[in-house]
This record gives sequence, structure tokens and C-alpha cells, in this order.
Amino acid sequence: MDYPKEEMGSPTSPKAPQDKNSKSFWKELGKLLFLALIIVIPFRLYIAQPFIVDGASMDPTFRNGQYLIVDEVTYLFKTPERGSVLIFKYPEDPKKYFIKRVIGLPGEIISLKEGAVTIVNNDYPEGLTLYEPYVKFKKEDSLNYTLGEGEYFVMGDNRLGSSDSRVWGAVPEANIIGRPIIRFFPPALFPGENTPEETPANTTQ
Repeated sequence: MDYPKEEMGSPTSPKAPQDKNSKSFWKELGKLLFLALIIVIPFRLYIAQPFIVDGASMDPTFRNGQYLIVDEVTYLFKTPERGSVLIFKYPEDPKKYFIKRVIGLPGEIISLKEGAVTIVNNDYPEGLTLYEPYVKFKKEDSLNYTLGEGEYFVMGDNRLGSSDSRVWGAVPEANIIGRPIIRFFPPALFPGENTPEETPANTTQ
């Protein structure tokens, strides 16, 4: 008995759709991986990168082991403000990254007297004293430091346990990497953004 040709199947015909689907899957996966690479790698290199806090110099604002995402773009278009938290290359060893808070801006004179921070600049030639609510571990040290152009005076919030500009000097603008914009566990957006209150130096805090 003759069968219509269109009803006669080849023994290998059921595998053809599977092969086609398999090729389609790998092709789409390849496209997805390619897109991920061209998006994620530039983002990681030029826009934001992870940073893990190492040490207690910023206690209690940032604790050892906390995971941060660092914004590397903002300071390409603006300069850091007083009170900003910076991630930067350690001036004495650029292979190391530090996290500290901006206390003094370019051209200012920083005066520490028994732990109190006074800033002298064009707006406050007589000086202004900072009220820093984020500092829980104080150190009653004293010094004077004059910042040059493009230099920042930074200190850890844990003044008792921080190696910072009091020890190794100012941070050049070229060393600044960025600022933390996300903290995980506990989660927070723009963690540590706490601008110090400023009062004239001749007033009582």
C-alpha cells in the first residue's frame, strides 16, 4: 500500500527542531553575555565600583567589613564639599584606598586645639569652629595645617583610631576616587553624608 509522501517521516526529523532550538538558545545566551560585558565592565571601571571598609577609622559611621558602592563620576564635575566622605588613594602608597571625611578645603588653614576644629578662610578670616555630631570617639590633639591649591584635609570619624591628614598630610585632588552612594548591611543611600555645623570661632559650642 502506498502512503502519501507528505505523511512519511524521516527517522531523524524529530531531532531537527531540537537542534534548531539548541542553536537559538546558545546564540541568545551569547548575545546576552556580550551585552552584559559591554554594559557591566565600563560601569565597573568608570562609573561605580565596590569597596569594603577595612578597619575602624570611620566608626561608628562605617564599620569594618561593610560593603559600599562608590560613585566615581560626581567628582569629575564638582569638587568635594566639607563633610563629604571620600574614597581616595593613600598619598604615601597609591595602591591602597582609604575612606575619610573632608574637613578642610583647598587654600584653608586648619587649626586643631584640644580636638576642636577651626577653619580659617576668606569668608571667615577670624576662623570658624566646626560642630561635628558624627564624631563619637574624640582625641584632644592640637596642630595647624595650611592647605595648598587642590588639597583636602581629611579625618576619620573615629579620631582616636584614625591615621589621616593629622599624620600624613593633605590628600591631592588627583587621588580622589569618589564617594560612597550605597551601603549594604545596614542598607543606606548616600551613607555618611553629614555636613558639619559651622559656628564662628569666638562662640561657645
